[in-house]
Amino acid sequence: MNNTLINIAEQIDRNAQIARNDQKKQNDQKKQKAPNPPKTQLIYAFNGTGKTRLSQAFKEFIVSQDKADEEDSSALTRHKILYYNAFTEDLFVWNNDKYQQGEHQLSIQPNSFTDWILKEQGQEQNVTRYFQAYTQQNLTPHFIEDFSAITFSLAAGNDQRIDNIKISKGEESNLIWSIFFTLISLVIGERNIAEESERSTNEFNQLRYIFIDDPVSSLDENHLIQLAVDIAQLIKSNESDIKFIITTHNPLFYNVLYNELKLPNGYILRRLADGYFELENKKGDSNHSFSYHLYLKQLLQEAIKENKIEKYHFTLLRNLYEKTACFLGYRHWSDLLPDDRDVYLTRIINFTSHSTLSNEMVPEPSEPEKKIVAFLLNHLLENYNFYEKEEE
Repeated sequence: MNNTLINIAEQIDRNAQIARNDQKKQNDQKKQKAPNPPKTQLIYAFNGTGKTRLSQAFKEFIVSQDKADEEDSSALTRHKILYYNAFTEDLFVWNNDKYQQGEHQLSIQPNSFTDWILKEQGQEQNVTRYFQAYTQQNLTPHFIEDFSAITFSLAAGNDQRIDNIKISKGEESNLIWSIFFTLISLVIGERNIAEESERSTNEFNQLRYIFIDDPVSSLDENHLIQLAVDIAQLIKSNESDIKFIITTHNPLFYNVLYNELKLPNGYILRRLADGYFELENKKGDSNHSFSYHLYLKQLLQEAIKENKIEKYHFTLLRNLYEKTACFLGYRHWSDLLPDDRDVYLTRIINFTSHSTLSNEMVPEPSEPEKKIVAFLLNHLLENYNFYEKEEE
C-alpha cells in the first residue's frame, strides 16, 4: 500500500479508537467494567526511517481533526497532544553572549510548559533528581531565578565543585528528557483526578495522546533499562484515557517496554523503496525475542535480491557484524571480515562514518561496491553458523 506518514498517523489513531470500542463492547456485554485496553502503541524503526517525522505528522493529523475550533494551531496542539522528539530540544539553546563573558548558560525559550512545570509547580528538584539518575549524581543543574536559563556544576570531592561547566550533548538531551518526563508525570497525576473541578489546571483536560520519540540517546544499558521501567511505571499508573505512542530504534528499550507493559502486540515502521511507509503489526511471541539481527539480515537480503543497495545498507551490514561479533565474544567486529580485512574495513568505514563537511559526502555506491555488500553478508552467514531454513 502507498502509505504516507499521514496515513500511518491515521492508522495509529484508528488503532486507539478500536481499542476503546472493544472495551466498550466488553463492558456492554458483561454489564461490568472490562480490563482496560492497551494504552500504548510501541513502534520500532531504524534510525532514518522517519520516526521524528511521524511524530510531526501525527501531531498535524490530530490538529486537523479540530479545524472547526476557533483556537490557533499551537493551542490545539497543546490541548490534544504532547510530544517529545528532536524538535523539543529546540526549546533549549546555549547562550553564546554569556559564553563570551565566561559563563556557560543553557537558555530556555519562552513556552507555557516549562513555565508551568518550573514556575507554577516548582518541580526543579524532581527534574534534577531524574537528570542525575540518568547521568551522574555529582552533576547538578542550577535554574536561575526566573527559570529562563540553567547553569551546571560538577562536584569534585572534598566539598569542592567546579561551577559554570558546559555539559555534553548527551547530558543536555537527558536534561530535556527529565523536564519532559516531569511534565508528563504531573499531567498523568492531574488526569487521574476524576473530578475536573478538583484539578489544579484545566490545561490538559482534552489531552488525548502523549507521543515519545526515542528518549534513549547517550544512555548506557543500565540507564536505558531504568528509563524504560520508569516510563512503563508511569503508563501503568495512568487511569485516564490518555494514550501513549512510543517509537524507538533501540531493540533493548523496545524489549523492556514491551515486557513491562505486557503488550499484546507491537509494530515495525518500515520505509519502502518507493518512499512510502508500512506499519507492520508484530503479534505475540514475535515481540518477546526481538530478533533485531535477523531483521537486519532480512533487509540486506531483500536489497541484494532486488539490486537496490544504498549507502545505508553498509550501516546495516556493519551493525549486523557488530551484533554477531558481540554475541560470539570477538573484541572487534572487523575480526569477522574475510582476508584482505583492511580493504573491506576501509570500504565499510567510508560509508558508515559521519561527514563533517559537504565536500566529504560519500557518493552513492558503485556496482562493484554493491557486490561487496552481498559478498560480506554471504561470508558472515556461511562462516558464523547462521541457520538457513531450507526451501521446501
